[in-house]
Amino acid sequence: MPTQEQLKEYANVLLTIGLNVQKGQPVAIGSPIEAADFVHILTEQAYEIGASTVHIEWADPLIKRIRMEKEEEQYLEQVPPWSMQRMQELIDQNAAFLMIAAEDPDLLAGIDQRRIGIADKAFQTAYKPIRQNFMEDRVTWLVCSLPTKAWAQKIYPNVAANEAVAKLWEAMLTIMRIDQENPVQAWRDHLARLEHRATFLNEKRVKKLQYRATGTDLTIELPDGHIWMAAGSQNAKGAHFVANLPTEEVYTLPKRDGIDGTVRSTKPLVYNGIVIEGIELTFERGRIVNYQASAGYEALKELIETDEGSHFLGEVALVPVNSPIAESNTLFYNTLFDENASCHLAIGQAYPTCLQGGVAMSAEERLAAGANDSITHEDFMVGSDDMDIDGILADGSVLPIFRQGKFVI
Repeated sequence: MPTQEQLKEYANVLLTIGLNVQKGQPVAIGSPIEAADFVHILTEQAYEIGASTVHIEWADPLIKRIRMEKEEEQYLEQVPPWSMQRMQELIDQNAAFLMIAAEDPDLLAGIDQRRIGIADKAFQTAYKPIRQNFMEDRVTWLVCSLPTKAWAQKIYPNVAANEAVAKLWEAMLTIMRIDQENPVQAWRDHLARLEHRATFLNEKRVKKLQYRATGTDLTIELPDGHIWMAAGSQNAKGAHFVANLPTEEVYTLPKRDGIDGTVRSTKPLVYNGIVIEGIELTFERGRIVNYQASAGYEALKELIETDEGSHFLGEVALVPVNSPIAESNTLFYNTLFDENASCHLAIGQAYPTCLQGGVAMSAEERLAAGANDSITHEDFMVGSDDMDIDGILADGSVLPIFRQGKFVI
């Protein structure tokens, strides 16, 4: 288990590298109640850095499951207006948002997927105006994680709960560079390398990406004005932050109607408390025209049928198979970690920040420019050690980008 000093180092990385909390800035933390001890450390350090009020919103996963099991269906669509009002007030105060994603991957297993879909679609619809502030980087935000018992036991099912948590902490401290002499500087160096790779791709102005691997033969056109981004962002007030920790990706948006071929997932996707495995998608002119899954098909169906935009992709991200997370040889059943061990795509909304002038555009203008719109955005993993990716440049020449799952640029 981590020492108190390691926990403080972890909190310091999240608050300084991730959120980059400014003096007088409010901080809003969303956390499972199991992480209370760590949230206490986060809160104390946030105040020491100079944050103003630290707001905490606790979540009890069991309450979520009970609701999905027991609540009358007519009430599943209800989303309390005060919850959106609270979020908007915090946004207006320039709060920095930290979300701890550590849910049991099997939390909602066995529950009628249709009921889950009703509640999720209602929430995503109500939440979309709020989420736009995050998609456009108008606010500072960070998704991170730490071990919980149910999640750890999913990863390490053959050991006792406490041992599973200890093993997950050991893996996480390495992935988060807390085992290095100066974790903050180690992250700064790593982020600089990612930015260098994004800059290279932006200079090349790739027109199309061609993916080839077992079960995958996919062409993705990139829109004019696309921007490759790495982890770092700036909020509306010009403060730098990193939205995901850990992070190993460079990413951009695909042209909404410029995707053709087939793609096969290489890792499970945990969506709404259900594990989806063996995803296979077929695209024609950008639209998903056929989909299959070896497990969790109904959950995949609910995702793709969420709205019109959920039949299209909103993100393409490149991650090599020799990233630290991939080299841990651990399936985390948590998108934050698994997406940073594998190239991935996202069903749903595109990031306006990946399009030149995109943040200032209307939704209609973004659509016309090739950026997808949806109430959902869900990553799924497609990378493997037999994946080759080529970039097709404007003159038709080929730029090798990946060979056998690794960058060659």
